[in-house]
This record gives sequence, C-alpha cells and structure tokens, in this order.
Amino acid sequence: MDLYIKKHIRLSFKNSAEITKYYRSLAVDYPKFFKMDGLSKLGFLASEIIFKDDENRFVPREDVAMVCFNCSSSLDIDVQYQTTIRDNENYFPSPSLFVYTLPNIVTGEIAIRNSLFGETSFYICKKFDARQMVGTVKNAFLDKTVSAVLVAWIEHFEDKNEVFMALIDNEKSNLEFTEKQLIILYNN
Repeated sequence: MDLYIKKHIRLSFKNSAEITKYYRSLAVDYPKFFKMDGLSKLGFLASEIIFKDDENRFVPREDVAMVCFNCSSSLDIDVQYQTTIRDNENYFPSPSLFVYTLPNIVTGEIAIRNSLFGETSFYICKKFDARQMVGTVKNAFLDKTVSAVLVAWIEHFEDKNEVFMALIDNEKSNLEFTEKQLIILYNN
C-alpha cells in the first residue's frame, strides 16, 4: 500500500506564553483554547494549520482516523493535578486539571474542532519512533472506511513543547509516507 504525506507541520515553542502568542497570530476565534492543557494546545495549533484550507473542514467525517504519540503522556498536567491532592490539610482537587489527565484528550479536542468521527488512539513510546508511527498508520488503513490518517508526535513536558503533525492519504504526492521521510521532516 502506497501512502503519501498530504500536509505536514512542525512547531516548537520555548514556553506556554509562546504557544499563546502563536495562537493569537493565527487569528483563530476558539475561546476554548485558553482552557486546554498544553498538550491539547499544541495538537490544536498544528491541526489548525493542517486543516485551514480544507473546504470540507467542518463537515462531519468518519473516514479520517487519528494516531498520536509522545513520550511523557499527560505528565505535565498530572504533576499539576497531584499538587491539588497531595496535602490532606489543603486538599483541593481541580476538576479543570483532572479533565486533562489522559493524553488522548488532545485527540478529542482535535476531533471536536474538525468534526472528525473516525477512530483515534494515543501511544506512549520512549522517543520519536518513525517505524512505530508508519506501522500504526498503515494498520489504520487496513480499515477500508479510512481514507486519511492524521498522525502526530505531540510532546509537552518541562522544557519540551513540540508537535509534528502530518495528514496521510493514498493520493500520490511528492512526499511518500516512509520512516526515512518522517525522520527528515521531524528533524527539520
């Protein structure tokens, strides 16, 4: 099965303030962005770029699957939530943080924004793993209802704020979806 990279984006930020500044530079009107955790914000921003020129963007689609990866899961928000429940004397569990204590929430945020109703999954691995990404995306295409897969590496923990996202389909283009090509695009 020959697959191709239709669109891709790589973003990296020093901190949360830069993420918000970039969001504002896009002139997107989506107030829910400010309630999202950092992982979701990164995925949201990349998907805004990937889908911005898609004329059918907000038309409900069941044929687009989504596969995301990272190495820290939702650890950034988990650490923040832990501080709200650590001290029995000062116990104040935060529902607004608890909502984001699963890494796959980012897939939900992207799906809601873009009306994607296909299968979604989130994998945790030790590092960016092009082999696993290519294999997982190819497996998603075994489902004959899938016409495209949104694949992403989204890392948000400590000083890492990066996202690499690509839309993969079987329409011939200049960029083949291979391990080598993913590594080249991720490293540029």
